[in-house]
Amino acid sequence: MNAFFDYPRPVNEPLWECRPGSPERKQLEEKLAELRAQRMEIPLVIGGKEIKTDKVRQMYIPHDHKHVLCDYHVASKKEMMMAIDAALAAKAEWENMDWNERSAIFLRAAELIGGKYRALIDAATMLEQSKTIQQADGDASAESVDIFKYMTYLTKRMYETQPPSPSGTWNQVEYLPLEGFVLAISPFNFAACVALLATLPTMVGNTVVWKPSSTAVYSNYIILKVLMEAGLPAGVINFIPCSGREMSPVLTHPMMAGINFTGSTDTLQTMWKEVGNNIHNYKGYPRIVGETGGKDFMFVHNSVNKKAFVANAIRSAFEHQGQKCSCASRAYIPASIWPELKQMMVDEVKSIKMGPIEDFTNFMGAITDKAAFDKINEYIKYAKESPEAEVIVGGGSDDSVGYFIEPTLIVTTNPKFKTMEEEIFGPVLSIYVYDDDKLDEAIKIADETSPYGLTGGIYGQDRAAIAKIRRGLAHAAGNLYVNGWTIGAPIMQAPFGGVRKSGTNDKVGILNLMRWVSLFTIKETLDPVEDYRYPHMEG
Repeated sequence: MNAFFDYPRPVNEPLWECRPGSPERKQLEEKLAELRAQRMEIPLVIGGKEIKTDKVRQMYIPHDHKHVLCDYHVASKKEMMMAIDAALAAKAEWENMDWNERSAIFLRAAELIGGKYRALIDAATMLEQSKTIQQADGDASAESVDIFKYMTYLTKRMYETQPPSPSGTWNQVEYLPLEGFVLAISPFNFAACVALLATLPTMVGNTVVWKPSSTAVYSNYIILKVLMEAGLPAGVINFIPCSGREMSPVLTHPMMAGINFTGSTDTLQTMWKEVGNNIHNYKGYPRIVGETGGKDFMFVHNSVNKKAFVANAIRSAFEHQGQKCSCASRAYIPASIWPELKQMMVDEVKSIKMGPIEDFTNFMGAITDKAAFDKINEYIKYAKESPEAEVIVGGGSDDSVGYFIEPTLIVTTNPKFKTMEEEIFGPVLSIYVYDDDKLDEAIKIADETSPYGLTGGIYGQDRAAIAKIRRGLAHAAGNLYVNGWTIGAPIMQAPFGGVRKSGTNDKVGILNLMRWVSLFTIKETLDPVEDYRYPHMEG
């Protein structure tokens, strides 16, 4: 290219409000009905070709679990090796493609997702994950648009970052992709993770073997098809739904150059151990980027705006049924305001409407599957039976039609109670009431209770108190919110990532891009010396 093209800094994609009677709501309602009426068959995609296997599984609508949404094919070791071969075969051409041409693919994909395919992607996400339109549009379409636009903008910023060249030299840095392929493993609860996990390494020239979550195959396949329509070459991303327990052939392959993962802490630690055990077999040292769990806190000061806190607590704890790693799961509330705050919280939780997400008046949908439904109920049952805890609202469940669990508040006298410490991943908020004059002790408890460090919130009007709590909990969260809900981290505004056992904290941005490149430094001497002797050697 004989030009360095401009990439204007993007702004966040506005969310669809879908007010009654709006054009976008009509589009979405039509698409929901259309997808419900069909049963899609989803193949593997390897080397640009759709491949079917002899192992097929079903995906069900969580709020209507007798309704089969799709049938999807599952990869065996044979297809996994095919995907690796396809990724390696596509690598040279993709790596050597001008980066502006690569970027053009993702910019076009952003327009397609934000435009003609938006209703389709939103509807697929709503049915597959039982997300309301607010959650689906934000976590699938809008976020994908933001990632594609922002990360192409940052790719230019990264590439143009060069070292100084003193007189007589020309110093250069090339940002090469990793040598091998990247393994991407995405979660069920965030469709935009397709953009983040499977595509972000490809923006800088890597090729990918991608394992989607078994409960997110539907929306993920649709987004991949949009990328292919936008011009993504065959073999750059290879789509292989399969069991995580059977992925060892991919994980231990000598050309596995990196892992881009979002999922459970146990899974990341298991993979990390397997990489360590096989470290001598790899061509290089694999890069590992991991985002895992959370036990996210809300710490309240007695100067809080009570009404605002209650609203933010409900959004933080109960949107998408608490099935986001950023959802609030434990709260620390001062005794002086607890009686009033308790009544306000109970009343508001009772007002929450739950049901099928096709009814746009519902705030909550269903839990993703039977296993998660049973696990969450076990925690609620434990709290009901413990002398150290009380369920003050909610706690009921019904799986006769869908996997519904009521939004639940638990109050405990033990700050290290099981539901205060362990990740539940459901609509359960546990509360510990602390003495106002023991603020320092409460901050210390909040900091030390959980091994995680993903998100947290501080609530109060006293600025000195906010500053004190913020300092005390600085290492307890990678994303901290002051007087807001804990699940809003739009790219460009609040890059997301956790510390401690919540992950490697490679937040979306330049930091994450740098994980998928290898710096190649070239120092050219423009006027070479012709005498090896230094001035200090003069006689």
